[in-house]
Amino acid sequence: MNRLFSSAILAVLLSGIFACSSSDRKLPIYGERTPVEKEIDGKKVVDTVYQTIPDFSFLNQDSVQLTQDFFKGKIYVANFFFTHCPSICPTMQRNLLKAYEKYKGNEKIAFLSHSIDFKYDQPYILKDYANKLGVDNDQWQFVNGSKADIYGMADRYLVYAKEDANAPGGYDHQGYLVIIDPDKRIRGAYDGTDQTQVNKLLEDLDVILKEYK
Repeated sequence: MNRLFSSAILAVLLSGIFACSSSDRKLPIYGERTPVEKEIDGKKVVDTVYQTIPDFSFLNQDSVQLTQDFFKGKIYVANFFFTHCPSICPTMQRNLLKAYEKYKGNEKIAFLSHSIDFKYDQPYILKDYANKLGVDNDQWQFVNGSKADIYGMADRYLVYAKEDANAPGGYDHQGYLVIIDPDKRIRGAYDGTDQTQVNKLLEDLDVILKEYK
C-alpha cells in the first residue's frame, strides 16, 4: 500500500472519533486481509487472515536485542521518529508520553519507538533521549536497526518513512501512533501531532484493554 494509510483508510480512522463509546465497542482491524477456506465439522467455511507484524530483532536503548517476545501478550503503541527531528517528532513524542504516563506500570501496555535515523541514533543516543523525555522503565522501548529493516518494518505498520535530503532533518515520515494487539494486528492509527487524535488514542486503548482483559 503506497503512502500508507490511504485517504480511504484514514477517513475510516477519523470517523471513529465520532463513534459511540458503548461498553462492547471493539476496535476494527486494519491492513491487508486474505480469505482462507477451511473445513469445520465437515463444512467448508471462509475465514479471514489479517495482516500481522512480522518477527523482528532490533537493538534497543540499552544495547540489548529486542524481539517480539518482549511484547508477547501485550497491546503496544508503535511509531517512527528520530532523535534530532526538528519538525513533528517533538510534539508526537510528548503526546505519546501522555499515554505512557497514563498506563505506566500496566503490564498489558507497552510502547515502541523506531528510529528512522539508522546512522546517528545509536543506543546511547536513544538512552539519553529516553531519559530526557522522562521514560524511566522498560515499558517504552526505543530501537534502531539497518535501513532496510527499519524502513521495511514501517511498511508493515503502514507508516510512510524515507530518507529525504530536502525534508527537515533529512528524513520524511508520518507521525502516526499505531495500536498493535496481542495477535500482532493493527487496530488503529492516530496522528500524534493532533490533540484530538491523541485523546482518541487514549480512549481506544481503554477499549482494547477491555477486549483483552
